[in-house]
Amino acid sequence: MSEIKTVLFDLDGTLLDTAPDLAFALNETLKRYQQPPLPFDTIRPVVSHGGMALIKLGFNLQPNEAGFEERRQFLLDVYLNNLARETVLFDGMENVLSTLEQARIPWGVVTNKPAWLTDPLMAQMGLDQRAVSIVSGDTLPQRKPDPAPVLLACEQAGTAPEHCIYIGDAERDITAGKRAGTQTAAALFGYLMPGDDPQSWQADHQLERPEQLLDIL
Repeated sequence: MSEIKTVLFDLDGTLLDTAPDLAFALNETLKRYQQPPLPFDTIRPVVSHGGMALIKLGFNLQPNEAGFEERRQFLLDVYLNNLARETVLFDGMENVLSTLEQARIPWGVVTNKPAWLTDPLMAQMGLDQRAVSIVSGDTLPQRKPDPAPVLLACEQAGTAPEHCIYIGDAERDITAGKRAGTQTAAALFGYLMPGDDPQSWQADHQLERPEQLLDIL
């Protein structure tokens, strides 16, 4: 393994536990359209897959069906107004970030979340000035699993990909990292879907909890 000089994180389900606020947004949307709320445990695994996946889950609608886009926009409006209502860093993650910063190892974020949600969330969490790079889902024409966003983050950090590690809780994260030439780690504490098989993603490392990253470093 090459020496790791920069650490890159996926956002939802890896760096931040955003599920409570996204679940709130979905249940507020269900309420608005006279549907019963869903249990948190049903919503949590879907969170990493964004607003479209949440509307599919809540309403059993497909994107081309009537009412889908209206519901998705309502959900996103609710979420934008409640970005950091209950969102927190995953347990142990603040220690990871502080340790990286003390060791002068820069860290950044590569997410498929659009910038109009990513940027205010990072700011509200007090993380925007700490990250050396924030690459959102609309920063480039390409999104994960394309390697381009990860490569941009490496470039902004001034680190060659082989000296970066990318951590995420979805197969597309590991695919993007591997294709970019970074080391990879699967965040098993994140939002895994039923049927997900992280072993099959062939990440270089498996993290049961964030602080295991420090052992790798």
